[in-house]
Amino acid sequence: METPKLNLFQRVWLETLWGGMRLFAMLPYWFKYYVVENLLFFLLCYVLRYRRQVVRANLRNSFPEKSARELRTIRHRFYRTLAEIFVDTVDLACKSPARAREMFAIEGFDEQVRRVQGRDWIAMLAHFGCWEYCSYWGLFEPSQMVVAVYHPLRSPVMECLYRRLRNSSYATTVAMNDCVRFYLRHRETGIGGKNMVIGLIADQNPPRRPNSHWFRFLDQDTIFFDGGEKLARRFRLPVYFARMERLQRGRYRMSFELLYDGTEEVAENEITERYVRALEKMICQRPELWMWSHRRWKHKR
Repeated sequence: METPKLNLFQRVWLETLWGGMRLFAMLPYWFKYYVVENLLFFLLCYVLRYRRQVVRANLRNSFPEKSARELRTIRHRFYRTLAEIFVDTVDLACKSPARAREMFAIEGFDEQVRRVQGRDWIAMLAHFGCWEYCSYWGLFEPSQMVVAVYHPLRSPVMECLYRRLRNSSYATTVAMNDCVRFYLRHRETGIGGKNMVIGLIADQNPPRRPNSHWFRFLDQDTIFFDGGEKLARRFRLPVYFARMERLQRGRYRMSFELLYDGTEEVAENEITERYVRALEKMICQRPELWMWSHRRWKHKR
């Protein structure tokens, strides 16, 4: 995918943002996560009241069994998560192996490497905690390249900025519409001789189609992106659910749960169904870490 062409003003704005993010990322941990994050939390939750009605409706519809007090607690903690994710994302402007190992851990790393050694595979993710940290897999396992599938942003400046944050020697980005073509181009040789780990975030709100399959998710009828399932079944790729666990501010641990081994005969929508169930379980355990501010249920059955 071609890099957006920027005019002079846009290039200046891009470099200003990038320079500011680099400076912010070099600040001490305590200042970023106990001063800036607290200020952002107060601003989002009490001043801007960012998408308060959307968050409130999503929580109420997803957990009808919870009391108003319980829902307020989750909502309050969600805004802290949102502030923390902002800090986490900007902090990626100064990536390094030492910082990655300080902020991120992989549970069962050696076992996962043995299971996927020499193979391309799919990691199905969600907007849960700091999902951007998942690209660090390629840093921990240098024989594999993370291919992050994403929706290009409308703003050319923000598009270029996010590419800088996400692209590195161990991770690259590809637009969702180009995912299959990209895989076909690199299937035989890999990327620089490395096997591919295709990272797919599948919990957004996809366009509704006449043949959309509906799942029961968080007590609501919901449709999901099925690109991961189609890719896995077409090329017989193993699929793993990337489970994120928050340890403390800005620090996470990831583990992998097998959804499909690449050889099993499965019914249509079965892989996505397994993803939905794994995601729902993770959200119910730590609901404040999911992105409740998304307008997730715009489509009705």
